[in-house]
Amino acid sequence: MEFLVKVLAAYLLGSVIGSLVLGRLKGVDIRQMGSGNAGATNAIRTQGAAFGIAVFAIDLAKGWLAAAVLPALEIPGMSAAPITADLAAWLAPACGFAAILGHVFPAWHGFRGGKGVATLIGAFAGLDPWLLLPLFATWLVVVMISGFVGLASITAALALPLYLLIRDGAVLSRELGFTIACAALVLFTHRANLRRMRAGTEPRARRLWLFGRRARE
Repeated sequence: MEFLVKVLAAYLLGSVIGSLVLGRLKGVDIRQMGSGNAGATNAIRTQGAAFGIAVFAIDLAKGWLAAAVLPALEIPGMSAAPITADLAAWLAPACGFAAILGHVFPAWHGFRGGKGVATLIGAFAGLDPWLLLPLFATWLVVVMISGFVGLASITAALALPLYLLIRDGAVLSRELGFTIACAALVLFTHRANLRRMRAGTEPRARRLWLFGRRARE
């Protein structure tokens, strides 16, 4: 019971979308602007860097809270029946993933949220901060080569399970299970980006696109 309650709490925490909360204070809904996505990238493109950075910080923080803080909290009335050791080992990744799902399908915002990348980064930071190194390295290399933020996010998410298989072998650890689930979700949330890339209409992050910068010089 405690496991399910904490996972549900993580989902509801994830459902607090930074861009929509701040957007209401500003009187805007970024789901009606730009790409229509409620994440930090569209927030920066439509509302500026300060707004986008604040959105990213909120969405990242809730992922970290879900994975690092929530699993260890004591719930009144449930201490007499603690979860088993096996379930406890999977509680942090389950809460982290639930927060990401909450961001993508938020209960507070009509189940229409963002793509979950910032919340995913926060969850990784709470679960195993060392995984952020291959995540960021892969993302940066791909975005510098291609200029596509969406492609970089997809590739980075897919690279992490491969990294763990190389590092730890074919062992279904909590980290491997979490990264596989996240990779599948990132593929799902970026399916529109993949369609636009195939159609040649996906915008590029020109400030990060190294080869594109060289071509213009």
